[in-house]
Amino acid sequence: MSLDSTLWIVGMVAEAAVIALLFYRRAWRTFPFFCIYMVWGLVSDLGNYAIQRFAPSSFTTTYLIGLVLDSALQFGVLVELAWSILRPVRASLPKIALLVVGALIVAVGAAIWPFAGIHNLARLPPQWRTLVHVQQTASILRILFFLALAGCSQLLSIGWRDRELQVASGLGFYSLVSLAVEIVHSHQAMGQQYRYLNQFVVASYLCSLLYWIFSFATKEAERREFTPQMQGFLLAVAGTARTARIALVDSAAAKSRKRGE
Repeated sequence: MSLDSTLWIVGMVAEAAVIALLFYRRAWRTFPFFCIYMVWGLVSDLGNYAIQRFAPSSFTTTYLIGLVLDSALQFGVLVELAWSILRPVRASLPKIALLVVGALIVAVGAAIWPFAGIHNLARLPPQWRTLVHVQQTASILRILFFLALAGCSQLLSIGWRDRELQVASGLGFYSLVSLAVEIVHSHQAMGQQYRYLNQFVVASYLCSLLYWIFSFATKEAERREFTPQMQGFLLAVAGTARTARIALVDSAAAKSRKRGE
C-alpha cells in the first residue's frame, strides 16, 4: 500500500474517532457546525477515495464541489466558535449580535482576499483559480482567528482546556502548514518533491485530528466568566450597535413620513 493510501485511510479512521467522541461528549449541542464539518470530512474522504479508485475521471469535478462545501462549513465553524466564546454575556447581547459576528468575519475575509493569491494562479485551469483563491483566503482567516484567540485568551478567559481554543488550534495548525506548502509550491515545478509536500499537508491534518481526539477524550474545563473590564467593553459595544441600529430605523421612518406628506 502506498503512503498516500495509508495516510488517507488512517485519516478517515481518525475522523471517525473524532466524530464518535463529539457525539459521546454531546458536543453537537454547542458545536453543531463543527460536528457537521467532521461528518462531511469523513463522507468526502470516503467518496473521494472510492472515486479515485473506481472512477478517476470524475475525481476533479467531485473535488471542486468538495472544496466549495468545505470552505462554507469552515466559515460556519469560525462563526460558531466566536459565538461560543461570547457565551458568558450572550444573554445581554441583542439578537442581531450573531449576524454582526458573522459580518465581522466576512469583512476580515474580504480584507484578506486581495493578498491571498500566494499560489501562481495564472498557471492553473480557469475553474480552479477562484476556488484555490478562496481556499487560501480561508486558510489565512483560520490562522488569524487562532492567533487572535490565543493572543486574547486572558481577556476572553479561555485556556487550552476550553473547546473553542482546542478546535481553533487544530484548524490553525493545519491551515498554517497548508499555507506554507502553497508558498513553496508557487516556487517549484511539479515532481516527486511536490508530492512529498502534499503528503506533509495530509500528515498535518492527521496531527490535528489526533489532537482533537486527545482533547475531546478529556473532560471540558468549566467555562469561566469574563473579567469585569471585558464584560463592560462587550456590553458597551453591543449598546453602541443597538443605538446605531435604532437611529437608522428612526431615520428611515422619518424619511418615509416626509415622503408621505
